Amino acid sequence: MYLMEAVNLFCGDEDPTKSKHLTIAELKLPMLEEKFVDHLPGGGRAGVELGMNVLSKLTPTFKLAGWDPDLLSQFGLGSRVRKVYTAYGVIRDKRAGVALESKAIIEARLGKIDPEAFKRGELQGHDYALNEVLHYELWFQDKRKFMFDFFTNVWEVDGVSQFAAENAILRIPGSI
Repeated sequence: MYLMEAVNLFCGDEDPTKSKHLTIAELKLPMLEEKFVDHLPGGGRAGVELGMNVLSKLTPTFKLAGWDPDLLSQFGLGSRVRKVYTAYGVIRDKRAGVALESKAIIEARLGKIDPEAFKRGELQGHDYALNEVLHYELWFQDKRKFMFDFFTNVWEVDGVSQFAAENAILRIPGSI
């Protein structure tokens, strides 16, 4: 059994002093969801659900306590450049009692800043969403579990390309 105990986030890897460990309240990595379509064949007796071998868009979110002027500057409309967001997590192996590292590397744009209502005597936070995710990696204890890259059409699981044959047939540059 592996349980997440703590997280940290760097919003733009160009400054390693910009750790969010003191303000991060929530982190939600993107949902991994394959697209399916319903099919009811005209001559069949039952409908089926067919996997289309494509992922739904990836949209990670996080919540920070207070205001973050650095992140306000990263909001999408003023900057069309994606940044690298790196999240680190402490995962506890409950059987062995040891701490393990998880890491998510996300290349995206900051597309949403949603301030909570201010209430005197309560901590106001902001909800953030990352959009236009064009590269995503999820690491678990120094092993890359998943890697998605939009431009090279790559989806890897445990270091194995899941669509190498299709990419080779389509002659997609950089994916082979």
